[in-house]
Parts: sequence; structure tokens; C-alpha cells
Amino acid sequence: MPGARLTQQDRRRIATGLAEGLGYGEIARGLGRPTSTVTREIARNGGPSGYRADHAQRATVQRSRRSHTTAASRTAVAAPGAADRDPAAVREFADQLAELLVHSGMPRMVARVLACLHVTDDGSVTAGELVQRLRVSPASVSKAIGYLEGQALVRRERDERQRRERYVIDDDVWYRALLASAERNAMLAGIARHGAELLGPATPAGARMDGAAALLDRIGQDIVRTVRQWHEESGSASS
Repeated sequence: MPGARLTQQDRRRIATGLAEGLGYGEIARGLGRPTSTVTREIARNGGPSGYRADHAQRATVQRSRRSHTTAASRTAVAAPGAADRDPAAVREFADQLAELLVHSGMPRMVARVLACLHVTDDGSVTAGELVQRLRVSPASVSKAIGYLEGQALVRRERDERQRRERYVIDDDVWYRALLASAERNAMLAGIARHGAELLGPATPAGARMDGAAALLDRIGQDIVRTVRQWHEESGSASS
């Protein structure tokens, strides 16, 4: 059971648990699953406030179909225009992207792995390929992948043809990352609001906390509204 895929019934139980205010660990124990599995499932499907079982099930089916398509494309010819690329320019761009991610607060090795995935056409690499391309140790790659999995930015996929695991970045990775960011904003807003009540809204300290809560709430709501609108529009355009 722990290694099997989540079923639609599992997802309905997750949604019920969230509605009842249960923690991720409690939901996971009820399912007999690792907490990390539940955490990734919720993070990649709208976060605690936006998780919907039916939507999560449909999204998983769609990702699975894309995975099969991607696996088939690995045996096909290179992507159009790939032969015209300057490898040195691509590496330089990946370094620039990684550096920007570092300045945004991401650990350096994690940023380098994520940037490497972004510049591959199929968004998929093995641990060995990462070691070779980044010239780092397997342990460094493993630690970075663990971090990215915890943030629901990367998932593992078994490549039966090569009998090894591949690390995959989905096309909607930034959509899910921004939803996770909005969820963190909501948590910060909740803490700030509690601080305002504790300190007293009429005091200077309480007023600062109250203003912070209002700002974080507004930013989080704007992020969620924008990315969901974008996701719906891009889904309609591609169908």
C-alpha cells in the first residue's frame, strides 16, 4: 500500500480530512501512507484550501498520459530546433537561472538541479545525468532531489526500459509552486492576525501585525486568483 498510487477514494479521504481540519500526518496515518505522500499530493493540487478530490484525480490522469507521451518521445528524434542551439549559451542560461533562484532563497545545489531540468526538452533526467552535467557527487544530487520532491516541484518516474529512476518536472510546475507560495502567505497571515489579537489592535505592535496580516492575505488571494485563471485559460487553449 505505501508504494502504490493514490486512488480516487484516497483523494476523497484526503479532502474530507482537510475539511475536518486534520493535519497531514493524521490524514496520512488514516490512509496508511507516508506523510510526504500526502504533503506532495496536496501541494501539487491546490494546497489545503484549494484541494478538490475530483480535480486532483483528473490532474493525475492527465500527468500520467503526458508521462507516457514523454517516454515515447525519448526514443524519437530531437526536438525541432534543438540541433541549432549553442550548448555553451544553454549552459550559461541555466547558470543564470540557477543564480536567480539562489537569490530568491533556494539552496544553490537545488537551484542548479532545477535549472538543469528546465533546459531539457522532455523535462526529465536521471541521477547519473545530473552528476555528469553538474559535475557533483551523487549524494549532492540525492539531497537536492529530496528537497524538490518535498516542495512538489519534481517527481520520480520509473524508466522500465533503462531500469532506473528519472526525475521529472511537469509543465505546470510554476503553477503549483505559486499556489504553495500563496498557501505559505495564508499561514503567515494567520500568525500575524493572531499576533494582532494578542498584542491588541489598538497598540502600535498590534497595528503592525494587523497591517501585515491584511497585506499577506491580499497578496495570497491575488496569486491564487491569477494563477488559477491562467491555468484555466491555458488548459482551454491546449484542448
